[in-house]
Amino acid sequence: MAASRQKLVIGTRGSKLALWQSEYIKARVAEITGLPVELKVIKTTGDKILDVPLAKVGGKGLFTKELEVELMAGTVDLCVHSMKDVPTELPEGCVIAATPERVDPRDVIVSGDAGWDLDTLPEGARLGTSSLRRRSQVVALRPDLEIVDVRGNLDTRMRKAEEGEVDAVILASAGITRMGWAERISHYIGTDQMVSAVGQGAIGVEIREDDEFMAGVCEQLSHPETFACVTAERVVMRSLEGGCQVPIGAYARLEGGELVMDAFVGSVDGTRIVRHRLTGAADEPEALGHAMVESLRGLGATEILAEVRAAADAADGRVDGLLET
Repeated sequence: MAASRQKLVIGTRGSKLALWQSEYIKARVAEITGLPVELKVIKTTGDKILDVPLAKVGGKGLFTKELEVELMAGTVDLCVHSMKDVPTELPEGCVIAATPERVDPRDVIVSGDAGWDLDTLPEGARLGTSSLRRRSQVVALRPDLEIVDVRGNLDTRMRKAEEGEVDAVILASAGITRMGWAERISHYIGTDQMVSAVGQGAIGVEIREDDEFMAGVCEQLSHPETFACVTAERVVMRSLEGGCQVPIGAYARLEGGELVMDAFVGSVDGTRIVRHRLTGAADEPEALGHAMVESLRGLGATEILAEVRAAADAADGRVDGLLET
């Protein structure tokens, strides 16, 4: 297999977390193929826009598009993404071919020495998040909190809480843990309290659809259970036309040989939330995803999403391409 290539090149963003993930994939791919593997750092639109909440930026693939351009041009052989940044509609000729085993999908609170969680945050506390999904679920639980948009890399956002710019921030456990900063986490929010983003905690490997060599590598790289779970979750996101663009969450896992999924749709202000749990066959993740969509629509998700989009249009804001980290 290695004879057809002299080396492999991975396309990656340049953030510390993106580089950690790409180095992890680099080591795995080198082990599988026996080939030298290089990283090519590519700056994305989402990396360049740092002073505007990404909910207002507009556009899809803010963290993937530039990588995919190089992939299709053949200057890189594979791209490494955080799965929750990957739109459900990929460019023609591209495919997510592998998801290594997922790590902790939960959201967490970072609140410095105070050690607060969602229940103990003082009334009126300032809570930082750049995610409409988190905002919706937090406000439903704690309508007294002041939600503050925060941008920047993981360390920057954690320091905003640790240095008192805000009282706490909500982030994903996966990124913090991968960077070796787990001791800075104040509280893990259970998925029964807050439904995770689609693909949260999973890394995605994107290749050209016609690249049989890399497809063979990805077969050895991928974790079947994680791939099935993320597939089910992405059906929900794609069918509801949400992406990370509106308050939508879905989290699937294998329990007792069956696939179990929680999903939610909510209004930005948290006043209307629908949530449901379904169980399906482990080998039919797409069927579970479609069944979940029908259940959510029956509970009123269609109307909620229409109101979210109408409100965004009326405010001359866009809710596309929202950063979730």
